[in-house]
Amino acid sequence: MPQWNEQYQALCRAIAALGPAAVAFSGGVDSTLLLRAAVDALGKDRVIAVTVRSEAVQRREAETAADFCAAMGVRHFVAEFTMLDVPGIRDNPPDRCYLCKRALFSRMRQIAGEQGFQTVLEGSNLDDDADYRPGRKALAELGIRSPLREAGLGKAEIRAISKHLGLPVWDKPALACLATRIAYGERLTEEKLRAVEQAEAFLLERGFRQVRVRVHGRLARIEVPTDAIKRLLELGEETAACFRALGFVHVCVDLEGYRTGSMNETLPPEVLAQGHSNTN
Repeated sequence: MPQWNEQYQALCRAIAALGPAAVAFSGGVDSTLLLRAAVDALGKDRVIAVTVRSEAVQRREAETAADFCAAMGVRHFVAEFTMLDVPGIRDNPPDRCYLCKRALFSRMRQIAGEQGFQTVLEGSNLDDDADYRPGRKALAELGIRSPLREAGLGKAEIRAISKHLGLPVWDKPALACLATRIAYGERLTEEKLRAVEQAEAFLLERGFRQVRVRVHGRLARIEVPTDAIKRLLELGEETAACFRALGFVHVCVDLEGYRTGSMNETLPPEVLAQGHSNTN
């Protein structure tokens, strides 16, 4: 049996042991594989998908998630969630992700319970352990399970398995909450989140696949893969004009290129250590 198939079968067996489950489904690579494995392990009647619709989530993603669930024949529920109403979130502290996930997954647990499901699954993977992830503490407190991570699957393995299974998102660029684009300590507003979404949409429409627009006050710092920086610079005048129309005064390109969690580079070691230790 090929290695990818062995890994997938092990994942399915682990999910089967958990029983009927609600899957937190964003439509990204990780949660798509998780939902497919849950259906294969448990059957469609013993699985539901729950997708968040929030001001911190790119709006097109909710539509993509709905389409996939319809194609799979999986019951799909939408969790309306106003992140900015969570106490403390607007101040954008280093533990923002903990505050958000605690409130969000409490809501998901409520939806799951209303449909008769006690187990909630989410798509964190093993590679997430290498970054500052305070939200893991909230998952542990609420008893949310992370089968991909528990099975020892990192992003490369998840993409490989997804490709072999024919999942259309196997090479989809990584997604993240829009709030991760705003510098810690800078007040979060819906206007800032929409500006980030529109700025990134501008770049995606011009063929850049992996993009982050990081916000530092009225400065926008653009991250694309290093091999795409030259092409980005060629669009400098057009990009600057678009970003200024969105309210940014200065626009710069990060010469280190795209990388996960670059905002965490500003955090002191003791804070980073707390985020790494909060595992479930």
